[in-house]
Order: sequence, then C-alpha cells, then structure tokens
Amino acid sequence: MIDPFNGKTLLITGGTGSFGNAVLGGFLDSSLAEIRILSRDEKKQEDMRNKFRSSKVKFYIGDVRDRDCLRAVTRDVNFVFHAAALKQVPSCEFHPMEAVKTNVIGTENVLEAAIANQVERVVCLSTDKAVYPINAMGVSKAMMEKVMVAKSRELRPGQTVICGTRYGNVMASRGSVLPLFAEQVLAERPLTITDPKMTRFMMSLHDAVALVLYAFTNGSNGDIFVQKSPAATIETIARGLLDFLDRPNHPINVIGTRHGEKLYETLLSREEMVRSEDCGAYFRIPADLRDLNYEKFTAVGKTNISMSEDYTSHNTRQLNLSEFTELIEQLDYFQDYLGEHRLGAVA
Repeated sequence: MIDPFNGKTLLITGGTGSFGNAVLGGFLDSSLAEIRILSRDEKKQEDMRNKFRSSKVKFYIGDVRDRDCLRAVTRDVNFVFHAAALKQVPSCEFHPMEAVKTNVIGTENVLEAAIANQVERVVCLSTDKAVYPINAMGVSKAMMEKVMVAKSRELRPGQTVICGTRYGNVMASRGSVLPLFAEQVLAERPLTITDPKMTRFMMSLHDAVALVLYAFTNGSNGDIFVQKSPAATIETIARGLLDFLDRPNHPINVIGTRHGEKLYETLLSREEMVRSEDCGAYFRIPADLRDLNYEKFTAVGKTNISMSEDYTSHNTRQLNLSEFTELIEQLDYFQDYLGEHRLGAVA
C-alpha cells in the first residue's frame, strides 16, 4: 500500500490548538518529512517545542489574516490541515467582524496560497454550528464552508484538492466544557451549567483526527465529511464528570443559555441528508459543483425534502450516565492531567 505521507510536508494552521497537538502526537513517527505549525501564539509554540522536541516540527509565527505570511509558509508544502479559527461562541457574538476576518477571509487566504503554491490537498475543519447557524461563530463557519466549495468549483483536475470536515463538541479540547467543569470542581467552586436539557455531539480528539484523515484519503473537491456521533445532555456531562471524580454531591448552578447558544446542534441539514452518502462511520456531503448555466443540466428527479430529517444532537443516539462516564475515562486529558489531581487522592 502506497503511503501518501512518505517524504511529504504537512502544514497545520492554528496548529498550537488541541487538534494540532493531537496530530503531532500521532504523526511524529509517521513518514512525513516535515510538519509545519502556524499560529500567532508564541507561548503555545514554545510549549509545543518543549513537549515534542522533534527536528521534524517547524514553527511559524503568523496569522491566516496575513496573505504574505501564508504565501511564504505554504511554499513547498504538500498538504494543509486548516484548523485556525475563532471558536468561542460568546466571544464571536461580541466581536463578529473578528470572526469574519479569521474564519472567512482567513480561509480564503489559506486556499489562495495553497492553490498558488500547488499544494496537493487541503482539509478545512468546520463545526456543527455552521448548520442552521444562529450565532456569529456559526455564520462565519458556514461562510467558511461556502468559500471552500466556491474555490473547489474553480479548480481543474490535477490541481489542489480541497475538502472539509464538520464535527461537534470535541471532548476535553481547549475551551470546551469538560476542562472548565474539571477546574471548577478542583477549585471547590460549583459547576455552572447552561441548560440541563441542552445536547451536544460527543467526539474525542482521536475521533477528530481520524475524521480529517478519512477526508484527506477519500475527499474530492468540495466534499464535506461528518462522523456519526452520539450525544449527551449537559446534565449527563456534568453528572458523569462528577461521578468520575467521586464527587456526586458537588453543587451545580444553572446559569441559563449564554449568548448565541442553541438547545441542540445539527451536523447535517435536511437538505444535505437527502443527497449525502452513507460511508459507514461517516457521511459524505458532495458539493454541488454545477455552474450557473442551469439550462445545461437535466434534472434526474425530484427529491422530497419533507421525507428527510436533519441529523441533530437531539435525534442521534443519546449516551446515558454510565456510557458517558466510561467515555471520559478513556480521554487523554483525564489520564494525563486529572490523574494527578483526583480528588479522592488529595482530599
């Protein structure tokens, strides 16, 4: 079997985040010749440099908003995993144009640089918040996907292949709810939950990396790939963590929904479900790569959208308390960090 990474160079934008760390953890021993990490955070880059200590990893200070930076950093690069984004929903609500500059314009800059430098494949990382978006972060990610598909329409066979992934809550990733809850418990503060009935898709960082690799291997221009994922309520997440930490009676405060939050998330819209391809563990959403000359095309048949249902964190499989507790016990975050802070050991 041919190894597509042998001797090649991979660039990860926003590479100092949780996804970039997970990729490095699995790819340092791969056949890649070089892994480039682009981010604007020099402290996190220094932390990664000290953590991995590999001559294979090269760090670049820069921003996806900077076209000149991207032209330079994508030179001689074979593959790009585009993970750079503003991801915090409340922050984007208060600073929506910053979300546009990074998530929309930044993505266009990445793709323009990749095409100009003849990068072979680009995988863009998106989010369930891009489907039926109600917040600035989701709107900006929806536009990011539109930019990705629009660029795909411009490409000829043999040029850069651009595809994407879309996933939900990545458990224990930076800024997600599990590390927040854990820190609150360890600091003897009440857990702050928004709405106990709120549901979120559950994925591990390993799942997120596997999804990107599946898209990398199987994607054609404009494709978006979605992993079939279980979900859990915020109450189950909180109770499951407290059970894991042996603190079932720890206080919980319900603070109400924050700016821009949904009661549930959607990974595929009804319109996407009717044309998606079931790939087993994943869905593939093919892009509509037609041009605007619709008279050239013949309709195959009508699709009854009303017969299809969107794929949401409410109608997917729901994890019960014991299932969720078993799931978080497998997360590297709890093995590496909380293993040193288990409340039973320090009480």
